[in-house]
Amino acid sequence: MFGDIARFLLNTLFTLFGAALLLRAWMQAVRMPPYNPVSNAIYQVTNWLVLPLRHVFHGKRGIDWASVVAALLASIVYVGLMVTIAGVDPFGLAPVLLIVAVLTLVKWALNLIIWLTILMALLSWLNPRSPAMPILYQLTAPFLDPLRRFVPQLGGIDLSPILLFVIVQILLMIVTRAAVSLTLFGI
Repeated sequence: MFGDIARFLLNTLFTLFGAALLLRAWMQAVRMPPYNPVSNAIYQVTNWLVLPLRHVFHGKRGIDWASVVAALLASIVYVGLMVTIAGVDPFGLAPVLLIVAVLTLVKWALNLIIWLTILMALLSWLNPRSPAMPILYQLTAPFLDPLRRFVPQLGGIDLSPILLFVIVQILLMIVTRAAVSLTLFGI
């Protein structure tokens, strides 16, 4: 029972922190203004890890490499802790666990896309004039705009978030299956 609780808490903590790091990198990639409440919250949560890494990993071509490396480091620590809780020596499986850490990072990114898309869809129905809508639109537009070219609107209803959700869910299944097959247990 303690192992299940520990795995749940680690999964929740590291998934949220990894998503915050990836969101920080994504906000810079889409050139989101840094002076909004969402950006400020993400910066406050992640500065302790990202700012020291900026001395080594500089941003290039609009990519915040310090945030990406920080997310990868968080993923490596997460996978190592999960394997240790399962009773396996993480150093004996180091090369495999590095691949699983990258797959975990991809999983966090895909989950972030789902969360942002669901939040945007809910707010567009409940409160389309919310101050968060421009931020959510800017973050999800690179994924939804290409789909909007192919998916017609039915009666003024945008179905592209549903299609994006289905595509991302399929990708999540593939990534999860790959991670499970590499470790013989779920991460």
